[in-house]
Amino acid sequence: MTNSKAISLEQLFRYYKGLPHQAAAIQELEADLSKNGYEIAMRRDRGWFATWSQSGKQRGYRAGIELIKRFEGFHHDAYLCPAGVWSLGWGNTTKADGSPVVPGDRISQEDGDVLLQKTIDDIAVKLAGSVPYWPAMTEHQQSALISFAYNVGSYFYGQQGFETISRCLRERTYKSVPEALLLYCNPGSSFEAGLRRRRQAEGQLWAGEQAAAPEPAKIRPESPFSTRLTPHITLGEFALGQEARRFEHQYQVDMAAELAAFLERVRVKFGNKPIIITSGHRPPAINREVGGAFRSEHLYDQKGVGAVDFCVQDADIWAVQAYCEENWPHSVGRAASRGFIHLGRREGGPRVRWDY
Repeated sequence: MTNSKAISLEQLFRYYKGLPHQAAAIQELEADLSKNGYEIAMRRDRGWFATWSQSGKQRGYRAGIELIKRFEGFHHDAYLCPAGVWSLGWGNTTKADGSPVVPGDRISQEDGDVLLQKTIDDIAVKLAGSVPYWPAMTEHQQSALISFAYNVGSYFYGQQGFETISRCLRERTYKSVPEALLLYCNPGSSFEAGLRRRRQAEGQLWAGEQAAAPEPAKIRPESPFSTRLTPHITLGEFALGQEARRFEHQYQVDMAAELAAFLERVRVKFGNKPIIITSGHRPPAINREVGGAFRSEHLYDQKGVGAVDFCVQDADIWAVQAYCEENWPHSVGRAASRGFIHLGRREGGPRVRWDY
C-alpha cells in the first residue's frame, strides 16, 4: 500500500543535509514539479520521495573510491602534486575545514580516509546538481564521474575545455563516454601516461568493467630507478643508483616516499635548489661494510622505519640542518660539520636528535 499523503517543502528541508541521495531526490522533485504541478508532485508516493527516503541506503561509490585511492596513493605529509599544487592524504588539495593545504601540513591515514569520504560526498552532491540524468545513472557510472571530477574539478560539466564529455552526458550517448574521457590526459605533459591509465580505468568502470581496469602505476621495489617518488626525487636516488641497494619490500618504498615528500619541502624552502642524497637504503651486508649502526634506520628493516642522508646544492648546510630540526618530527642526525644531514624515522616515530 502506497502513502499518497502530501509533504510540505518546509517539512522536507527541515531534514536536508546535502547528502548525495537528497540532492538526487531534489533534482527528481524539480522535474516532477515542472511536469505535474505542486499538488501531485509533493505526494509521498512519487519516485523522488523514494530516493529521498533511502537514508542509510545511499550509494557508497566504493568502486570510485578504490580507483581514486589506487591512482592517488596516500601521503601523510603535504607534497607538491605533479601539477604543482600542495596536497596531502589521498590527493586532497584542501583540509577538512576547507582551507588549502600548505607546506608542513600532516594528516593521519584515519583522518585522511574521513577527508576522502567527505570530499566524495561533496563531489556527488555537486554532480547531482549539474550533470543531467544523474539519478538514472548506475552506481559504477556515477563512481567513474566522481573519480574524474576528483581529478579535474567538480564543476567540469558545461565548462570550456570539457565540451565533449559534457555533450556525451547531455545527449546520453553513454557508449561514447569512455572514449571522451581519454581526451583529458594533458597531452605532452610529464604525467600524460599516468593520466591516460587513470582515464582508461574510469572508462572501464563507467562501462561496468571494473575487474578489467588496468593496474595503476604504483611505485614498487622493482620499478625503474628513474621512477619519480616526488616531482624531483627518484626511486634510484635512495639506492645511489646501485642494484645492490634496491628496496625489496613495498613498505620500504612507502617510507622512502614519505622522506622524499619532506625533502621536497626542503627544496622549496631553499630556493628549489637540487637535493643531493648521499646515503639511503643500506641492506645489512652494505650496512656492515660501511660501519653502520647495528639498528641503523638506513636498514629500512620494518614498516615505518627508514632514513636518508642529504644536503642541498649550494645552500647553507647549517640553515638546512636547523630547518630540519624544527620541522621534521622524527629523527635528525646533526652532521652539518661533516657535510650532510641525517633524516630518518625509527620504530614508533619518536622525536630524536643527536650529533655526529
